[in-house]
Amino acid sequence: MDEKLTTKLRILSDAAKYDASCASSGAPKRAAGLDGLGSTSKGICHAYTPDGRCVSLLKILLTNYCLFDCAYCINRRSSNVERARFTVDEVVSLTLNFYKRNYIEGLFLSSGIIRNPDHTMEQLVLVAKKLRREHGFAGYIHLKTIPEANPWLIEQAGLFADRLSINIELPSPDSLARFAPEKSTKSITGAMGQMRERIDEAKEDRRKFSPAGQSTQVIVGADATTDAALLQTSAVLYKDYALRRVYYSAFSPIPEPSAVLPLKAPPLQRENRLYQADWLLRFYGFTAHEVASAGQDGMLALDIDPKSAWALQNRDRFPLDVNTADREMLLRVPGLGVRSVDKIIAARRHARLRLADIGRLARSVKRLLPFLVTADYRPTKISDRLEIRSNLADAPVQASLF
Repeated sequence: MDEKLTTKLRILSDAAKYDASCASSGAPKRAAGLDGLGSTSKGICHAYTPDGRCVSLLKILLTNYCLFDCAYCINRRSSNVERARFTVDEVVSLTLNFYKRNYIEGLFLSSGIIRNPDHTMEQLVLVAKKLRREHGFAGYIHLKTIPEANPWLIEQAGLFADRLSINIELPSPDSLARFAPEKSTKSITGAMGQMRERIDEAKEDRRKFSPAGQSTQVIVGADATTDAALLQTSAVLYKDYALRRVYYSAFSPIPEPSAVLPLKAPPLQRENRLYQADWLLRFYGFTAHEVASAGQDGMLALDIDPKSAWALQNRDRFPLDVNTADREMLLRVPGLGVRSVDKIIAARRHARLRLADIGRLARSVKRLLPFLVTADYRPTKISDRLEIRSNLADAPVQASLF
């Protein structure tokens, strides 16, 4: 690799690190032909940084030049950062070379806006098209789409990419208008709606169009939005646009920041709690209101996970008898996951479960003791909420990226 290309790679991979929405789950099984390259048949290998960001893909920007001046973005028009731009062929070559060396399983490609949204989107689509058609690349491709671009270009992207994503950035139209005046919530959700329609149509016609669905990212801590509002926004996105994932990215202070931005990043523990709460929305039957109500002033507790916080707030619903409780309530027991609950329900059809049985079916019995009744166990005393909380709580720690 020549020095010029190495410099570009350094600049544009560093510029892409602020985008969290790069997970590759959901890609269909696909293998290359005799003259092709790559496969998703064995899944995508992930590696994560300490703050949870996925680094398993070649994650780069096509360019960090940008016409937009979003206050929270390191690559905004007014930012004094080192700039670079890849050509389409350079991105294709890098992807193939890194894949052949087994460094990556696929490509995550985003870009600043150059010339206009349509031109930028054309360049992104051309990269994916060349990889698929000219090189038979069958690995994973995730394209960051531009909502202001022509809808036809977004549809073209879906023909070649495994996943498309449009960042909603901030949860409220007012915040977006304040921090990113060139963007609008209406155009973002409009593009999301278009993608959902095309994905649904492709499934009905058994065609391939963004088979791993669509995702988005929301910035946490750049404005005064509460966790309750963030979770409510996520719930709407999952319901109305069938998103596969909403990614939460803790705001990172940037060089020469705008005066409207906070000077300090939110604790990364807040980002972690939002991911845990999001999991409860998606797989445990909680509503956004239920999860947020267990916090204080619209913010999730940092010292304890959202599921435990809800259980402590609703102490009157516990303990539950594992031999009779329904699945919905068992999923709300701290320490019980979906697999453990399903195993418990299957096992109790054959015999009444004892505490030792639960120990074999769940990860940690200690966390479960205040909340469960078995054939041979019942909590002997009503522990107060503070005592249980102290047993469940973890001291919040600000993780470091360095």
